[in-house]
Order: sequence, then structure tokens, then C-alpha cells
Amino acid sequence: MKARYSPLASVLLAAILTGCAPAPAPPAAPPDTHDADVKAIKDLEATWVQNFASKDPDKIATVYADDASVMITDMPVINGIPAAKTALKSMVADKNFSITFASDKVDVAKSGDIAYSQGTYTMTSTNPKTKKPATDKGKYVTVFKKQADGSWKVVADIFNSDGPAAPAKA
Repeated sequence: MKARYSPLASVLLAAILTGCAPAPAPPAAPPDTHDADVKAIKDLEATWVQNFASKDPDKIATVYADDASVMITDMPVINGIPAAKTALKSMVADKNFSITFASDKVDVAKSGDIAYSQGTYTMTSTNPKTKKPATDKGKYVTVFKKQADGSWKVVADIFNSDGPAAPAKA
């Protein structure tokens, strides 16, 4: 009679021991890089303002991802770096062109791979009707995506005016 229950007892003992084994440890949480990512984006925006001051379309476009979309007031959507450079070239060719901007909010997704900034800008350019400098103030939203090398690139950039451009102050 003993031999009959031995295989069954062995199976039950194995099942009980397997059930008592500690559960595997959960995967480690990725490091929290939120604050460092926010700083990196703010630093990138500061560099971007300096790049605009250079009036060099190639330098300005270094912040864009290859498939970026740029949405400029009164223009169709601009897709990709080559098209962005073409649009930037005509903007910066204006002798009165200048732009400054600063974010008042930057946030990074918990996943750490996408972020956005929003803020205000001041841009001066030549009014095509009056041929005189005009200053435009407005707001913007920029979406950033973390690249494989850990850097951030702009994937979507949109801005719009608070109102009609006013004559520039002398």
C-alpha cells in the first residue's frame, strides 16, 4: 500500500514547495530623471534663442527631429528639417527679424521620453504692407522627444500671436 501513495505524495510535495518559493522580484523602476530632463529642455531652449540670434537657418534647425512639424502663423504646416530650413531662411533674411522666447512651463512624461514646453515670445519683423518693423507678441507650445542618445529634439512646434503686430518701438 505504501508504494501506491509515494508518487502522489511526491507530486503534492513538489507542488507545495513550488508554491512556497519566493516570487521573483519586480523589475527595477527606471531612474527618475524628470528634473534633469526639464533642465535639459530649458537649456536647449536658451541655446535655440541664441541660434535664432545668429540668423543661421542650419544652426536654428539643429533642435528639430528629422520628422518635426513646424506650425507658423499664416503658413501651411512645415514638415521635416529641409522644409523648416527653407522657411527659416526667408524669416531670418529680414533685416528687422529678431525673436526671443522663454518657457513658463516645462513638463516631462513619467516615461521620460516625451515632453512639452509652453511660454511666450516676442518677434520683430518687417510688416509686408507698411515695409516697417512690427513687433508681435504671442504664445507657443513645443513638443520634445528624447532621442536614442539621450538628447531632446523638437517634434512639433506651434506659436500664435496675441493680436495684430504693433509697430516696433524705435
